[in-house]
Amino acid sequence: MNTFKLDRREFLTLTGIAGSGLLLGCSSTGESSNTPFIKNTGPQQLNIFVSIRPDNRVDLVNHRSEMGQGAKTGVIQLIAEELDVDWEKINVIQGLGNKEYGSQNTDGSTSIRKFYSKLREVGASARTMLEQAAAQYWQVDLSKVQAKQHKVYNLTNGNSLNYGDLAELAASQAVPDVANLRYKSSDEFKYITKPVPIVDLHDMTTGQAVFGIDFELDGLLVASIERCPVLYGKVKSFDASAAKAVPGVVDVINMPDTVKPVVFSAGSGVAVVATNTWAANQGRKALKIEWDLGENKDFESESAFADMAKIAQSPAKRSAEKGDIEAGFAKANKILEATYKTPFLAHAPMEPPAASAYVTDSSCEIWAATQNPQAVMDNVAGLVGLKPEQIKVNVTLLGGGFGRKSKADFVAEAVYLSKKTGKPVKVVWTREDDLQAGYFHAGATAYIKAGVDKNANITAWQQRSVMPSIKTTFAPTTEEMLDVELSLGFNDIPFELESLQSESSGYQNPVRIGWLRSVSNIPHAFALHSFVDELAHANGIPTHKYLRQLYAADRFVNPPDDYGFKGYANYDESLEKHPINIKRFKKVLDKLEKQVNFDEPLPQGQAWGLAIHRSFVSYVGVASKVKVQDGKLDVLQMHAVIDCGVAVNPDRVHSQIEGAMIFGLSLALMGRIDIKDGAVTQSNFHDYPVLRMRQCPPIQVEIMQSDAYPGGVGEPGVPPVAPSLANAIFAATGKRYRELPLNQYLTV
Repeated sequence: MNTFKLDRREFLTLTGIAGSGLLLGCSSTGESSNTPFIKNTGPQQLNIFVSIRPDNRVDLVNHRSEMGQGAKTGVIQLIAEELDVDWEKINVIQGLGNKEYGSQNTDGSTSIRKFYSKLREVGASARTMLEQAAAQYWQVDLSKVQAKQHKVYNLTNGNSLNYGDLAELAASQAVPDVANLRYKSSDEFKYITKPVPIVDLHDMTTGQAVFGIDFELDGLLVASIERCPVLYGKVKSFDASAAKAVPGVVDVINMPDTVKPVVFSAGSGVAVVATNTWAANQGRKALKIEWDLGENKDFESESAFADMAKIAQSPAKRSAEKGDIEAGFAKANKILEATYKTPFLAHAPMEPPAASAYVTDSSCEIWAATQNPQAVMDNVAGLVGLKPEQIKVNVTLLGGGFGRKSKADFVAEAVYLSKKTGKPVKVVWTREDDLQAGYFHAGATAYIKAGVDKNANITAWQQRSVMPSIKTTFAPTTEEMLDVELSLGFNDIPFELESLQSESSGYQNPVRIGWLRSVSNIPHAFALHSFVDELAHANGIPTHKYLRQLYAADRFVNPPDDYGFKGYANYDESLEKHPINIKRFKKVLDKLEKQVNFDEPLPQGQAWGLAIHRSFVSYVGVASKVKVQDGKLDVLQMHAVIDCGVAVNPDRVHSQIEGAMIFGLSLALMGRIDIKDGAVTQSNFHDYPVLRMRQCPPIQVEIMQSDAYPGGVGEPGVPPVAPSLANAIFAATGKRYRELPLNQYLTV
């Protein structure tokens, strides 16, 4: 299979971007050129996901952003499965920004789990229309025809017609009733649950793939922007004379002041626009800028964490409860409490943000490494004074995203500069820009106190979560956490609890807070699973056996009913479709116990650690084996088990869990953003490291394939990593580290 590239005019013609439905084109093919109803007509629109070409090739549209997670392949697998096409005859087209596709926000591990049924419906509907066309042509009942591998067969005599032969007649058929569509059973799957190679593999391995940073256009200028280091600061004055003297620099432009709330607007700064990247960056270095740092110039993360730790020790807004917490503590045989801290974090994708734009009086065209082209359209419409339908967003490949590229600020910068210059402009962020001027995962503090009886059963569980809410980016005065944040590994505890009391507090924070891969699950999972490990050791029970005790009976956890948490979000899924199923936790534990002998005798300084966490409606267990010797930490092995229901492409699931483990290790070992005098102190990989090859252990991944609805895959592998690692270190050394990253205690 190859990835088919169309110019913009042909793309619009083929995919019917302004309409909805399934697109089928038709013409004669060499294989059946004498079929009577075949005509040399152009493509006929029925739907925007599928078209059939005159040469019998099928164009399938991917409407999601591809950033290494495999959405561009998984989406196509779902359509192709029910359409029953020959994989070698598929061309994949990247969809433009268009609300007709449904959500294109490639965030929250949603590409497969949110579109699994709908995309199969798209394929089945198109296949049915082809079968209806064949039945009409042969004058037989619909039950007498069957589509299979790019052809429709007449079951009465064995004759067949190619899809290309039938396309025109199929386009005239009534769109079938969804309720009457026939879907394949799992034992009929050819593509779903199969390890299909990614569709861009050839282009990526031969250097032909186009990422946001690679885009080129005749006359394209390049901009590098010196941004104010403090949020809501602004330019007081600047001297651009030296910058303009750099060969290749064509303009120096003062960017608009950062608006409040910041949301996704471009930030205050000065842009150097040049004919090439080198000139733009050299001109930027030559700028002399005097800043008005504004109201946030004195903010320091160190003092913020001290404040959050104090807040965590006091009663706060209650969000969930069960039973009588005071009675639970009164009957406890033993009481433990602990406070956990996770730092501010940066996304740090390998490709920093990059976007190009060309604005005219009547149109705006964008080429961007964006996770959310629809948000781009909405965000820049007012900036250029155009309607969203006058804005065209071309989605390039993304060199990683992790949530950073769902924010449209870097695209807004390119749009603003193109409008100012009247020419196409590409904005490319440096690594320093990425780490110092991005959106940061909130630093957090969590406090947990629990009582257990003489059998180590939990009689009382009290917890508090304190962190700046993502909402502060949209409403800076927000002083409480959102229900959706409390739904991420906090108020959905899977353990048997006699009583529970959950409290939380937000924290006003003058940096841009944005979601990062697995979001609030990072601090909540670190606290939850570290504390369970503490309970296990305090009661003299191996953690894997104590987990089995806490899971107890097979049941469904229902936070609205069990804990009174009416705002439980469940990752935007119903609890009926995606319940919190204790049996699935146990099965993940079973698999891990088969992979790892948690009770094996090990040399001094070596041990296993364990954590199992549900996020994005998938279940992931991680076991980490470490060695700590002379203050140096080595991660020797990591094992992961994932139950994500139907694993549409096991190859991508495997890769995503491996990637999540590496991402999680980077955060747990070394990830930390510090803020001093209102500005981020880290600047590049020398002081915000990501995992190096020498630090990466062998990683084993097992996928538990099942018939459950698909869960998320891109993010669920991250949350269990840090607690499994910290738990292993404690088992190996007797030292409990409750604050990340671990390199502040050990050499990594």
